[in-house]
Amino acid sequence: MSRRYDHIDLRVRSLAEARPFYQALLPALGFTRQVEIENWLQFEVEGPGGATEFFGVTESLQHVPNESRIAFWAGSTAEVDRLADRVVRAGARNVEGPGYHEGPGYYAVFFEDPDGNRLEICNRIEGAR
Repeated sequence: MSRRYDHIDLRVRSLAEARPFYQALLPALGFTRQVEIENWLQFEVEGPGGATEFFGVTESLQHVPNESRIAFWAGSTAEVDRLADRVVRAGARNVEGPGYHEGPGYYAVFFEDPDGNRLEICNRIEGAR
């Protein structure tokens, strides 16, 4: 098995408010192909045989953010820094970092989308927890 996940379906209270944030963030994370689906904002990663994983956002008026966090991988600490700047410019809330967390091998930026969903972009050297 080479893939570990297929997709994420994230809920927000207002798709109209979340759309600009995710339209700025997802392409920077490698989700470069936007797919038009009614009532959804969806970006896919393009692979040799078509789309691989995708990230979808849809509206749920009763959505309440919780303590769950979605973490995206970055290939280097410099990439975390670049993406941290992008999330701030996109309107992220409660940004922490970027910096080392839980020891010297785990470098990350933590933030929330406009709805309060918790997200992270991280880089981890081998053996770091």
